[in-house]
Amino acid sequence: MTAGLDADVVGADAAADRRDELVAQVTDHAGRIARELARLQGGDYGQREFDTDRATWTLKYEGGDVDYLRFDGRGDDVYVVSTKQPPDPEALAKAMADYDAFVDAFNEYVRSLDGVLDDTADELPAIESVDSVVEARERILSRMREVCDLMAEQLNRVEGNDYGTFSARVGSSRWELKWEENRASYLRVGGEGGVYLLSQYQPPAPKDLRAHADGFSGFVDAFNDHVSEISESLDTVEL
Repeated sequence: MTAGLDADVVGADAAADRRDELVAQVTDHAGRIARELARLQGGDYGQREFDTDRATWTLKYEGGDVDYLRFDGRGDDVYVVSTKQPPDPEALAKAMADYDAFVDAFNEYVRSLDGVLDDTADELPAIESVDSVVEARERILSRMREVCDLMAEQLNRVEGNDYGTFSARVGSSRWELKWEENRASYLRVGGEGGVYLLSQYQPPAPKDLRAHADGFSGFVDAFNDHVSEISESLDTVEL
């Protein structure tokens, strides 16, 4: 049973060395294709397929380097370049027989893009400035903020608390002012999920401001009525 153990075993070093040498060459060459693809597609990573008469080649790249180069020869699936393991030498030989066709397919793809942007207009239309809209919004909000801060100061004095809310209905909408110390925290119209005319985060959309700006004077009137009611109630107190 052990008679054959003295037989010579043929080493695979030569085939493995030639395989590694060829894969290194392809990695460098396909890396140039990967960098050209990255320039065309405008990103550091991606992939693209190229069809030849014998196979479909898929080149995936990341950071300008080849992630993998796969040869799909209608049944023969060979990763010519891979970050995981090198290909079998025989499978590599089959794939490399079609490598020139893969490069030709890439070159044809690049040539097909030649002049594709020649008729594209480079004179782009003018863009309307939002300066006047923003300035008008800031002017209105600045006045609202000034009035609401005055209201907050009065509420802070009369309520005796450092924070609270005052709400009133103007027409069909519920307005709510929240104050903290002597400043308005927010002014909201419409209750929960409503429109914040004043807030610490962002200004309202111009259309929302326009829709509710006219109601602000009604809210101020409601506040003044509230203050008058408090004053009248205190006027009846006798000590």
